Amino acid sequence: MLIARVVGELVATQKHPSHEGRKVLLVQPLNLDGSNRGDAVVALDAVDAGVGDRVLVVTEGFSAMTAVGRPQSPIDMAVIGFIDEIDLLPGVS
Repeated sequence: MLIARVVGELVATQKHPSHEGRKVLLVQPLNLDGSNRGDAVVALDAVDAGVGDRVLVVTEGFSAMTAVGRPQSPIDMAVIGFIDEIDLLPGVS
């Protein structure tokens, strides 16, 4: 799983039939300190997230498919939750 920030929404004129009616988001993975971690990725939205939201992204195909209720769909990543707060133990970075 990844912590990420939603940085955009994708519009596709054609997509796999199993993705019809689902929003596709561009999310930027984050380090625990909030800094960017690598490149932005594409994820199917399961929670109606919007630009600026901090979210939890599942990055494994089967988990992503079941999280959005689309088993057997070609999905690698899905936004499955909102992150309100992150509390770290002392000494953990």
